[in-house]
Amino acid sequence: MLAYERLIALEGAHNVRDIGGYRTANGGLTRWRSILRGDGLHRLSAGDIDTLLDNGIRTVIDLRNAHEIAAEPNPFTGHARVRYHNTPLFSALAPVEMMADAAVSFDMSDRYCQAIDNCQPAIAEVLKIIADAPDGAVLFHCSAGKDRTGVISALLLANAGVDEATIIEDYALTATISGPLIARLRERALGRGTPVALVDIVLASKPRSMQQLIRYVHENYDGFEGYLRGLGVQHGTLTRLGERLLHNP
Repeated sequence: MLAYERLIALEGAHNVRDIGGYRTANGGLTRWRSILRGDGLHRLSAGDIDTLLDNGIRTVIDLRNAHEIAAEPNPFTGHARVRYHNTPLFSALAPVEMMADAAVSFDMSDRYCQAIDNCQPAIAEVLKIIADAPDGAVLFHCSAGKDRTGVISALLLANAGVDEATIIEDYALTATISGPLIARLRERALGRGTPVALVDIVLASKPRSMQQLIRYVHENYDGFEGYLRGLGVQHGTLTRLGERLLHNP
């Protein structure tokens, strides 16, 4: 059996990682090099791009908004070997330096719950793109790879039957593997006058934030299955989505 690293080592990104290798309810494992989550890709070197292609990336979904993309263009736009999609997901989950006027009482878990409520058309579109993607791996990403990306990752893992404790652990990994990225985002945010307390809140990846999201989905949507059904995504799409992460191609 091949051994895979969860984190893809790259020069220009620090949080591109696989959601394969997680135990599911039926005793199986999510499939490696099928779906990856990531941070901003605008700093990728030519070698980084080759690394991602070598790891099977054939579809990229950019969850950032037009302002972010204009400032930091995606290198896969118009790429000959990769299908690029832009589906903006909730501007309030944008980078911390865009939140300089937010209150220090800002709570990331509240924003995740708002995304679950208010971004359903965009979430449904992202899930459909992943389910219908051509052969090869799918990489979806935002700027830090923990908020907008974290919401989508939680839904994908839940749909595949991964337990909630593992979903929380996957979310919290950003705090342990993305030191250079978080440090750079923190420096930029402070340089723009964002309060230190707010920066620390927004850039954290505390398990509590994902725990709160999971609790909210259970209390308001009868769990992840109920939420996914309520998105209006066809049953066949959800089936293909699960198969993409669970079965060999």
